[in-house]
Amino acid sequence: MSFIIAVDGPAASGKGTIAARLARTYGLPHLDTGLLYRAVGVAMIDAGASLEDEETAETLARALDVSALAGDPRLISGAAGETASRIAGYTGVRAALLDLQQAFARQPGGAVLDGRDIGTVIAPDATAKLFVTATPKTRARRRWLQLQARGDGISFEDMLADIVRRDERDMGRGAAPMMQADDAVLLDTTDMDIETAFDAARRIVEAARVRNGL
Repeated sequence: MSFIIAVDGPAASGKGTIAARLARTYGLPHLDTGLLYRAVGVAMIDAGASLEDEETAETLARALDVSALAGDPRLISGAAGETASRIAGYTGVRAALLDLQQAFARQPGGAVLDGRDIGTVIAPDATAKLFVTATPKTRARRRWLQLQARGDGISFEDMLADIVRRDERDMGRGAAPMMQADDAVLLDTTDMDIETAFDAARRIVEAARVRNGL
């Protein structure tokens, strides 16, 4: 049986850090699926395309070179995140990236994937499913502190507004909206540091392994 861990949740909930640490703990490959959408967003910016141009977004998604995801600092910029949030609702873009994500999940031995529709669309049969969240204010502060450390002068108020706006887009889009899978375990990290959150996530995964006889 393939060992797949699906980690979903909104921006700055801690899901990416948790997923990466779970991958190291269990010796599994890890895919931050949000980077795929960010990469398409950066490609849109480079092409000078309008973010309303769904056809171009789909074309660029189908031509995406996954190897280009490594080491590009633009992928973690605020502009990339905002662009990704906008194009992620395009049905054609999601369809273009679906096979790539599912192939990663189904590789021999399994994998860890984090995103917003892993447990519901990409890997509905995942061994362990987590939905990692926190209050909007907590998530905004985390992201704001990260950007401040990189010299980005965005205000906390603007960061909070951005988080709320992205949540609304992610939950309201017609194509694969962000939602907690029925069989996913909710992990609220609002009052947790990363060590506490990771330990809770690891225990959720261990319980799933036992249930599945792995």
